[in-house]
This record gives sequence, structure tokens and C-alpha cells, in this order.
Amino acid sequence: MLFTSIKKNIKPLSIVSLVISVVMLTGFMSVAKENNSKSSYIISAKNFVVLKDNLKKMGVKPSHELSIIDSVAVDLTPDQLKQLKQQQEIKVSSNHKVELSALNYGQRRWQPKSVVTEQVDATYVHNRGNFGEGVTIGFLDTGLEQLPGLSTDLDGRDKAWGTYDAINDTVSNYGEEESGHGTHVASIAVNSDFDVNGQIYGVAPNAAHVGIKAFDAEGKATYADVIRGIGWALQVKEQINLRVLNMSFSGPVRSNYWDDPLNKAVMKAWQAGIVVVASAGNKGPDPMTVGVPGNVPYIITVGAMTDDYTPFNYNDDKVASFSSAGPTPEGFVKPDIIAPGGHISGLMSFDSQIVAEHPEYHDGGRYFEMSGTSQAAAVVSGVVALILTDNPALTPDQVKCRIMSSAYRGDNTDGSLRYSVFQQGAGLISAYYAIESNNDDCANTALDIAKDLNEEEHYFGPANINEDGDFYVEGLGQEYIWDNEDNIFIGDGLLWKVSNEDTSAWQDTATTDGLLWKVSFETDGLLWKVSLSDINIATIGINSWVEPQ
Repeated sequence: MLFTSIKKNIKPLSIVSLVISVVMLTGFMSVAKENNSKSSYIISAKNFVVLKDNLKKMGVKPSHELSIIDSVAVDLTPDQLKQLKQQQEIKVSSNHKVELSALNYGQRRWQPKSVVTEQVDATYVHNRGNFGEGVTIGFLDTGLEQLPGLSTDLDGRDKAWGTYDAINDTVSNYGEEESGHGTHVASIAVNSDFDVNGQIYGVAPNAAHVGIKAFDAEGKATYADVIRGIGWALQVKEQINLRVLNMSFSGPVRSNYWDDPLNKAVMKAWQAGIVVVASAGNKGPDPMTVGVPGNVPYIITVGAMTDDYTPFNYNDDKVASFSSAGPTPEGFVKPDIIAPGGHISGLMSFDSQIVAEHPEYHDGGRYFEMSGTSQAAAVVSGVVALILTDNPALTPDQVKCRIMSSAYRGDNTDGSLRYSVFQQGAGLISAYYAIESNNDDCANTALDIAKDLNEEEHYFGPANINEDGDFYVEGLGQEYIWDNEDNIFIGDGLLWKVSNEDTSAWQDTATTDGLLWKVSFETDGLLWKVSLSDINIATIGINSWVEPQ
């Protein structure tokens, strides 16, 4: 993928950051003048100890200590915030809300058939004896009910680590939830039940799981609770071999990815060796609708496809209309991959709040049908568990590379793209081909997460808008232009322009090596890093997953 690195203190290539800063500043000032009540903030500082001491001297107790990002969540009046800013240099963000990425679309079925495992080639992996054993998936969600299929694996062994309640900062050996969303999502990945035909429901039925409850019964959470949940996952990852963290939720993008506190915590998890899988969001089909934390370039962001209620007729498969599309404001191609997310059956207690509100999608027993990128993310988390069971030594970047380089690209019969890369990413995930892949160095190759987190260097992707208002990928051909007929994004100032107007100053050092294409440009002392490998446009000889209707 094409990346542009911007070193600290160098003028950005766009006015986006200035616009965001002015909007946030003027908005905060107007609120401060009109309202002297307390608001919840996430505050970070380079000297975290001094920050806590200053708050203590002010008589203010943080609601959350978020050491993972050297921050605290705290309720302050405008005057208190002003006083704190006078004492030391701090960064301030509102304690924003995020919501789950699921929709209540579906139809009532009794004893639904298992179809997802076959759709993503997990059945072939199961036939080899790989069921995800030895890997723990953390579900940062509404909690987990220990229903049959979740409590034990295929051999009857306990696989549930219980639940950490990030809202109340407590741990329980037995998971409980009011919503039903967390249980549904987890069951898609790890359910060890069989359908009436003897087919396993879960993608990785022997994978262990732990609930990290940060969302309430309404499916809402604060940044602080989510970040505290991520911090807890890092604390216990070695103890329970937590290798995968599923994040089936999304929130609006309010800043650059590197300035968002939740995104910083997500990047910390990735840096620590946890494969983070996040839903793209359900704001599609419009472009630039991928939310937080799916806009983090490092992680695996998942969009949804649907089989249109014909599970084994692949001619009518399509990207779900609700699935959020890229690019991100910094120009990254998202989602990275798509997975089944339309009318997916999963476990849910009959007395869950979602069932009470939508009984028409419940089978009267233990299964509920839902749609959303929440469900698609769970499918990918299950696939990641299978990959890590096969090869535990893989890093998150290597896992992402294998998943993207082995996907089924959505093509027409003539070989052209059926859907833009901003809708389907690399294409439909394949568990079998991801495990068979030997590609290890094709994801995040031009990014340095340590420099990103240390604010030494930040990155921009290859997406841009042409004069016609169409989205395209720098360095690629006509096929990779997404026709935006309404031209509604022209002049919005949302997308960073990654091309330099003075193209005559570029020094092209392009080399081609299989899937990897790296180009570097040097102009005015700025190094532009380019790598198209992360886009993984190539199908590497695998059949397409969709044909024209």
C-alpha cells in the first residue's frame, strides 16, 4: 500500500488537521462558556505520574486510570480543565461513546443450519483436525452467557475464562449479560454445537474465550470503559494465551487515527502481539463511513457480505448494503477483508434484551439471527484462531498478510472488479488458503507502529479523489477507481491529499517483486514511503467469490 510518512513538526499535506482542531476548539469554547457543569474527558500527558499528582492536588479523582495510553478518564468543569492545562502540557479528548455494529435483520428459523464454516473454507481446516485449540479470543462486548456450545469444546473440556467487567472493574468466573450481542458474536467464532446435519456452528469451536464487558444492555459504551478493557487484555494475555481481540463495535471518526485515545489503545494491543479484529461499521454503502477503531491502519478491519439467503449458490453473493466503506480520512484502503455478515445465526439467551425487543428473529430456543459487520468480525476472529493454532509463532502483521493475500477477490466474469477495494478490501476471507499461505511480509510493511505511538511519525494511505469526485488508489490503473456519481465528497476536506503537486521533483525508484511493489519518492527533504502490497489486489490464482447476477 502507498504510505506517506509525516515526521513530527513538519507541515501536513492538507488542512484537515487544522480544520479538525479549529472545530474541536471552537466547539469546546462555546460549551465552556454556556455550561459550567462537569464533562468527562480522557487526558494524557508525557509525565503520567505528574498528571495524577496534579489531579490529586485539585481534589479530583479519576474515574478510570488508563495506563495503557498514559491517560486518565476524569470529570472536570471548564475551570478545572483550564487549571490543569496551566500546570502541565496535556492532551484532552472527550470521553466519547461507541456502539455495537449489529443490525436486527433476519427471519425466524427453527434449528438453523450451519453455513458460515463452509462459506469461509473452515470446514476443510476442521477436516485436518484444526479447531482453534490453544488460542484464546477476547470479545470486547456486552459480556457472555455460558450457554452450551460456549462453555465446553468439542471434547467436553472447559474453554471459558469468564468475564472481566470493565465498567465496574471486576472479574467473574461465570459470564452474564443482559444484551445478548456479546454471546451472539462469540458463538459465531467458537460455538462447539452441531446443527441437525452434524455440521459445526463455530469457525474455531475449540478456541477458548474470555468476555470483556464494556458495553451496557443498550449496546453503548464510553471510550474509558473500552480502553480499560483493552488494558486488562494486555495484563492477562500471557496467562490465558489471549492472541485475538474481537471488537464488534464502531464510533464516529472525530480526529486523525493517531490522536484518538481508543485507537491508541488498539495500537498498543497490536504492538503487544494481539491480533485485533474490528468491524468496519454499518453506515454503508456510502464511502468514508468506516468508524473507530476500524480506521486504524494496522489492524484487520472487516466488512460484511451476504449470501442473499442462498448459502451455497455463490452467483448472488454480494457486499452487504449496510457494510461501511473506505477510504479513511488519512487515505487508507478499508475494510481489509470481508466475511459473512448477513442473517447469521448465533446463540442468544431467550431472556436477553435483544430477544425481548425482536422476538421475530429468535427461534424460540437458543438461536437468534442477526446481521452486521459485528458478525462478520467474529467470523474473521475465528479464522485467526485457526491460523494461530496452525502456526503459533506468527505475528499480527503476518496473520494480516496471510489473510489478505489469500482472499477471494470479488470479480465479474471478465476478471474486472465486481466491487471497489474500498468496499471489499482484499475480498472474501478463506481460512484454508490463509493457512496454506506462506506470505509473511505484505502487511504494514511501510508503517512503524512504535514511531506512530511515540508521535515521531504518522502515516497516510494511497486513496485520493480525482477531479470528477471519484475515489482512486494512487499508482494503480483505471480498474481501481470507484465512481462516486453524486460527487458528494468534493470539497469536504475530509480526505488527505497524498500526492505532491510538484511531481517533477519526484525521484522514482520503483521495483517490482511479485506481489510487492515498493516506491520511494524524495522531494524537499521529505521521504514518501510507498508499498502497494498491503492492498493485496492480486487474487494469486484463487477463484473469484462472486459472479454477475
